[in-house]
Amino acid sequence: MTKSGSLLVGAIVDYINNHPNCSSKQIHDGIGPEWSYATVKRFIQVLLSDNLIVALGKGKGTKYEISRSYELLIPIDPDKYFQKEIDEREIKTDFNLSLISDQLKGISLFSDQEHAFLDQLQSTFKKNTEGLAPQEFKREFERLAIDLSWKSSQIEGNTYSLLETERLLKEQETASGKTKDEATMLLNHKAALDFILEHPKYIQPLSLAGIEDIHSLLIKDLNVARNIRKRRVGITGTNYRPLDNEFQIRESLQSMCALINGRNDIFEKALMVLVLISYIQPFEDGNKRTGRIISNAVLMNYQYCPLSFRTVDPIDYKKAMLIFYERNNISVFKKIFMEQFEFAVKTYF
Repeated sequence: MTKSGSLLVGAIVDYINNHPNCSSKQIHDGIGPEWSYATVKRFIQVLLSDNLIVALGKGKGTKYEISRSYELLIPIDPDKYFQKEIDEREIKTDFNLSLISDQLKGISLFSDQEHAFLDQLQSTFKKNTEGLAPQEFKREFERLAIDLSWKSSQIEGNTYSLLETERLLKEQETASGKTKDEATMLLNHKAALDFILEHPKYIQPLSLAGIEDIHSLLIKDLNVARNIRKRRVGITGTNYRPLDNEFQIRESLQSMCALINGRNDIFEKALMVLVLISYIQPFEDGNKRTGRIISNAVLMNYQYCPLSFRTVDPIDYKKAMLIFYERNNISVFKKIFMEQFEFAVKTYF
């Protein structure tokens, strides 16, 4: 979208926010003569398509209001957002108890245009894999699994290179100058992915026990406690504070499972898993890793293309996650998800 278009969108949203239940004519008159009425109406349709506003009534009597999903979906520029230091940002410091139980219910995370984009990519993936023999599919999955194990571990600070990761996972050859825990983290990723490949329906339906089992595979021999944490954890780079009560954590995970199991859209299921497991922080460590692996398990259960995240910059990934922690806004992370789905479809299988 052009700078002029962005300014117009901002003006329309501001006007509707300050004048709920307003008509397109009132919006046009209210934001000034700089834009034509036809242009204003065109951008109102863009906002409707993006689920940022809702229309009430029909025809000439149509009125507009800010949608329930506005705060969740409104685009945020991460570079601009992080120009402010941690204590200068206006954030939601406490865990939002209503996010899972109320705010995410009945909300479409993807616009019609975004859905069409993802559906077309999935159709390409389906066409590419229909003729693959099981061994050919497994061979391609091995390639993706190496990339995912490397990138997912790199996001967590692992210093193995992609080539070193390939040697470790294929030939059990550890890299010199690296710690044992780094090798273990990578091997655990591969073990979790192999388990999902062999048991694609293990997390269908998604359950607390299934999440704990995948987490256990990922933290094996890493001196990390299994199961729901019983003490407070902090997150570097933010003032957001996850829940510190074991029973509330368990309840939030169960609510998340119910929310995701109740969705029909596979992309929404996978995206929600990615962000919500990280947001809840149910474990002492390994939360983002668990979210990435289970998100892929969701995709694979429905024969959708899994993601390797290979081209994600770890800093960009963390920034997108921090924005969700602090603002409950999914726009930046959704962009990463869509880009990585496109990359995976065009790169593997």
